[in-house]
Amino acid sequence: MTNTTNKMKILLIHQAFAALDEPGGTRHHELSHYLAQNGNEVIIITSPISYLTGKDQSKLGKETIHVGSGSITIQRVRTYRAFHRSFVHRTISFITFMITSFWAALTVPNVDVVWGTSPPIFQTVTAWLIARLKRAPLLFEVRDLWPAFAIQVGVLKNPILIRLSEWLERFLLKRADCVVVNSPGFIAHVKERGAKWVECIPNGADPALFDGAHLGENLRSRFGLEGKFVVLYAGAHGLSNDLGTVLLAANQLKEFADIRIVFLGDGKEKPALIQQSVQMGLPNVIFLDAVTKREIPAMLAMADACLAILKPIPLYGTVYPNKVFDYMAAGKPIILAMEGVIRQLVAEAQAGLVVTPGDATAIAQAILTLKNQPALAHAMGQNGRKLIEDEFNRQKLAQQFLLVFQKVRLSKRQRDLDQASEN
Repeated sequence: MTNTTNKMKILLIHQAFAALDEPGGTRHHELSHYLAQNGNEVIIITSPISYLTGKDQSKLGKETIHVGSGSITIQRVRTYRAFHRSFVHRTISFITFMITSFWAALTVPNVDVVWGTSPPIFQTVTAWLIARLKRAPLLFEVRDLWPAFAIQVGVLKNPILIRLSEWLERFLLKRADCVVVNSPGFIAHVKERGAKWVECIPNGADPALFDGAHLGENLRSRFGLEGKFVVLYAGAHGLSNDLGTVLLAANQLKEFADIRIVFLGDGKEKPALIQQSVQMGLPNVIFLDAVTKREIPAMLAMADACLAILKPIPLYGTVYPNKVFDYMAAGKPIILAMEGVIRQLVAEAQAGLVVTPGDATAIAQAILTLKNQPALAHAMGQNGRKLIEDEFNRQKLAQQFLLVFQKVRLSKRQRDLDQASEN
């Protein structure tokens, strides 16, 4: 049975869900708040383990908050805890969440739309099963092209596992009522693998969260950055992020005592990066712990420029990284070491300098260009901010998401009516 009013009950299965007071991407937190403010009920089944740090961040159990005329319920279920040890341990974590989230989701009555999100793709298996059992439509949100990325990076090598993973991806894409991608670069990929109805809703950012430019001075003092040109990388420290190349760029800039490169975040590669920095003797590099989304605006405010980088892998040219939109919302010029759709976006907006991925010398030169041309850096930062306000404001994008949910529910109802009339 489903609701008959215009308001919806939406069930989200998302192992890596993060609230504003937790490290990690908060896209789903912000979208859920918008949906609730418009009178909808959002139930989120998630893990107590941080996807970014691998540490416990919340207690098991259920919590409901009322937002506007709607509500958000967050239910955290047991998950295997050795998340960051290895690929095998991560896979075990994904599978245990797939099972525990399934049992929790079974107890949720009267669901209008089931919302599955990938990666990890395993949780979308749970979403598909629950949607079938509850006779609800499935909205499949693709935030990363898994397993294609894992194969190109070399994380997934076993031919049998590759075939099974690709089969699973096609299976879910073909059976989703609607597929939502966050980058135009993903559209062709999901359509080729069976997606019938595809919507593109980028990540964007909320410019209102990044109006605290004055907050940066206190942090500069706290971290000993007064009088320095600060280049900030904020995000995951993983295999894909190619941060070793940034250390090579820092090595080329050691003679410039007024330049500091700050790595903000966490991930399985961080200990090795810190060790590499020490071995290279880099006095111009600082590593800071991951912070919550609420703290990100102040951290970005202390930067003079921000860095976005991925390994030089062709498929990465399809992505719209979260951090780039946050950088632009904060009014910071971007040094972008990526190819593809995000490079085109930043270049056309004149929101930063684009360089060849994997080229440490090009990154070092871009840092010097922005340091030596403050007027150019300021103009690029303002261009990026304007782009967020005009085209990538998360409030506007949340409206699009709400409309998609409504269309998905209406489409399912119409199919049910058509089937009933045929019988």
